Amino acid sequence: MTDFATRRTVMVDTQVRPNDVTKFNVIDAIMAVPREDFVPAEKRETAYVGENVDIGGGRVLLEPRTLSKMLDALDIQPDELVMDIGIGLGYSAAVISRLAEAVVAVEEDETMAQEAQTALAEAEADNVVVHVGPLAEGAAQHGPYDVILLQGAVAHLPDQIIEQLKDGGRIICLFDEGVMGTVRIGYKVDGVMSWRDAFNAGAPVLPGFERHTAFTL
Repeated sequence: MTDFATRRTVMVDTQVRPNDVTKFNVIDAIMAVPREDFVPAEKRETAYVGENVDIGGGRVLLEPRTLSKMLDALDIQPDELVMDIGIGLGYSAAVISRLAEAVVAVEEDETMAQEAQTALAEAEADNVVVHVGPLAEGAAQHGPYDVILLQGAVAHLPDQIIEQLKDGGRIICLFDEGVMGTVRIGYKVDGVMSWRDAFNAGAPVLPGFERHTAFTL
């Protein structure tokens, strides 16, 4: 029988801590959530590898380093409302549920959303609402949000996602720039976004966040 708890400890010690993830609440949350329960059954043995895990449909579970560094940079507080976009089978939402007051987890693939709902219930992530709908539309009816994350790369960030961020809030996403993208954290002040680079990472572009091309005859 696979000892996933030991693998989880090794993952944190070799992929999370050495990458400047220092916030204890982030490390504790990652230690507490069984990552193997949030990947397709046939991929359980790969749950703790140091790379993105293919979950089907061109989607991935972000590698532990990428997600943990995003969470460390965001510094989510216990009274904050978070929108997590592109949750796949729900792993990121389960981790964030231990940091935030509540999480609105957006997923457009209905099968993935159902599996996420089940896995989140089993993980006792009772403060997560799974919202089924197009990723690029977010979930305005539950917002505005203190924090927004995207679980994949973006080539274009729709205005309606930014509009769902509270003034004074922050968003983090991986901007697709070819082989290796740049994770940036954006701050909204008086309705204006300012961005700073955080670190480099790679992932497929999420559906609805592809680069816009001008229409020509």
